[in-house]
Formats: sequence, structure tokens, C-alpha cells
Amino acid sequence: MHVLWLLLAVFSGALISLQARINGQLAADLGDGTAAAVLSFGSGLLVLSVGLLAVRGARHGLGRVVQDVRQQRLKWWQLLGGCGGATFVLAQGLTVGALGVALFTVAVVAGQVGGGLLVDAKGLGPAGPQRPTVRRAVGAGLVLVAVGVSMADRLGAGFPYLLLVLPVVAGVCVSWQQAVNGHVRLSSGSAYTGTYFNFLTGTAVLGLVFVGHAVLAGVPAGLPGDPYLYLGGLVGIAFISVAVAAVQKLGVLLLGLCTITGQLLGSLALDVFLPHGDAQVSAFTVGGAALALAAVALAAVSGSSRGGRSRIRAAGRVVSPAARRSAADADASSSRSST
Repeated sequence: MHVLWLLLAVFSGALISLQARINGQLAADLGDGTAAAVLSFGSGLLVLSVGLLAVRGARHGLGRVVQDVRQQRLKWWQLLGGCGGATFVLAQGLTVGALGVALFTVAVVAGQVGGGLLVDAKGLGPAGPQRPTVRRAVGAGLVLVAVGVSMADRLGAGFPYLLLVLPVVAGVCVSWQQAVNGHVRLSSGSAYTGTYFNFLTGTAVLGLVFVGHAVLAGVPAGLPGDPYLYLGGLVGIAFISVAVAAVQKLGVLLLGLCTITGQLLGSLALDVFLPHGDAQVSAFTVGGAALALAAVALAAVSGSSRGGRSRIRAAGRVVSPAARRSAADADASSSRSST
């Protein structure tokens, strides 16, 4: 069973690369990356909204989240994890066609590792502050070197340097997204509810971006006819669902390592067997991906025993909003009984 969860986690990472390819092609056919991002996120929200009618626990989770925000057990900005996902999907639509899935993924991984170090240091996740180790810092630096190796054969006046910045920023945003979504899951007691809020806020942000872009540049003349181009939202739901289930079996660090492994392997396979746009796979691209994979492994396994003990100690200090709510109800009931 442990091997099965490892394989599922790697597969979920490959799905992320597949979503990048779908959204990149949709953006190319539409001629509008913002429209592609809205369609991807919006389709996911539509599916989740229909499912919300059938999942009773998810509806109750919505009420618990609203109650916790009102009583300040949950910060309002912790509901905005979808903004990180929106940035990631927008980066897919705007840059994959020019960079290719492989280079896009290496740049995202650089942002994820660096952002993960920052998020842990600031204690934005449910486990609170986690001191970065030397190996993790070295791993983050090596990932940045991997980005340089991947683009070594493309350097020149024509290389879209600014496009490379967006996936790096998106990777940082994904790390923040994972941290704040953890608080929403604790509050709601439902992974479905946490995913729903993620798509709700992300679609809202992308909708505003699209409206602003449409005012300046207009809207696409028409929609492409290939049905598979509209599966990006479903693919997103799939890999998020796998991650939510697998983290209970593998833990955060091992899940992250497996997911990024799937991203790197999936992106290379897509660029080799299903090339798209101006993307080209060279020895530098493969070497950069391999270096990024080694760096991520170093960052993920470093201090695993110490990290495990730290997470156990942290878990003893972390009290979820749901637990605090139960304790408050119990105190209130005790007070009424005593009177």
C-alpha cells in the first residue's frame, strides 16, 4: 500500500504537467492566456459546485469556515489560497508556449523550493514555524542553478527572460497556497470544502484579471473546438484530490518529493513525445531537470528524523479551529450545567 501511494503521488505530479500542456495549448488557440486560465479554473469550480449539492459534509464545512472567520479563529486571508493557484494557471497560459513544459516546470520547482523555505520560516502553515536546514538551503540554491543549466543553450537576445520570472513567482505562490489551504481544511474538516474555496477565490481573481485584460485588448473571437482543451479544470481537481488523500499516508515532505518528481518526468515526456509551440528539449534541458530533481531530493530528505520529531512536537502545539470550537462548546455546556 505504501508503494501504491508513492506511485499515486508521482502520478499527481505528472497530472500537473499535463494541465500545463492543456492550458498552454488552449491559450495558443485562443490567443489569450488570461481567457485560458479563466476557462480552466472556472470549469473546475463549476464541477465542484455541482458536487457540493451532493456532498453533505462539504456543505456543513462551508458553514464551519464562515463561523470560524466571523469568530476570528480563521483569518480571512487564509481563504485566499486560490490566488496562488490562479497565478500558477495564469503562468501556464502565458508562458508554456514559449518556454515549453520542461523549462516551465523547472522554473516552477525553483519557486516552490524557495517559497517552501520562506513559508516554513514564517510559520504560515498549520504546523507553525520550521527552522530551515543547511541541506534545504543548499537544495534551493541548486534548483536555481538547474534553471540556469536548462536555459544555457537558449541564452541570447531573443530569449524571453521576463517570461521565466512568472513561473518562478507562481511556484512561490503555490507554496503559500498549500500552507493557507491547510488551515481551511482544518477549519472545515473536509478536503472537498478546502478545494472548493481554492477554486472559488482563484476563479474570482482570474475573472477580474480577464475583465481588465478584455477592456484593454478585447476578447477572443471564438472558442476552439477540441474538447480535450477544456479538461484543465478536471485535471486540476484530480491532482489536488490525490494530494489531499496521499498526504495522510506519506507526509508532506515525501508527498512533495514525489509530486515534483512526477512534474519533472511528465514535463520531459510531454516535450519529447508531444512537442508544442517553440519548445525544444536539449541536453541542457534534461540536465537541468535532473539537477533540479537531485536538489529537491536533497531538500526533502535532509534532516528527516529531526523534521519528523519537530512536526510531532509542533502537532502537539497546533490546535485546529474545529478542535477549539469543540472545546468552546464543551466549556459552554459545562457552564450551563453548573448553573
